[in-house]
Amino acid sequence: MANRHTIILMQTSQNRATRTFMDYNSISQAMDGICGLYERKLKDLNPTIGNITYDITDLYNFIDGLTDLSALVYEHSIQAFLPYDRQWIKQRIFQHLKKLASR
Repeated sequence: MANRHTIILMQTSQNRATRTFMDYNSISQAMDGICGLYERKLKDLNPTIGNITYDITDLYNFIDGLTDLSALVYEHSIQAFLPYDRQWIKQRIFQHLKKLASR
């Protein structure tokens, strides 16, 4: 699973101009990137709070609040990108955070 080139496609609102993508070297880095987006949003909304905490439900609500979110993950065996939806991303984020918490 490591080192699978991952592209996150995202649209934050109904405005098509908010479409963007983020490019990562692995699925794990992509999940960190999505968590980082949420954490930056929390800091922007709460600039006076030094230590902000959140749980997985808050992160899922952020993800569900995006107009669109999907992932393209490179599959070496077929030399192509495979598409994955928002639900897959949420499952992967949960697994990723669980692994980080157990360290």
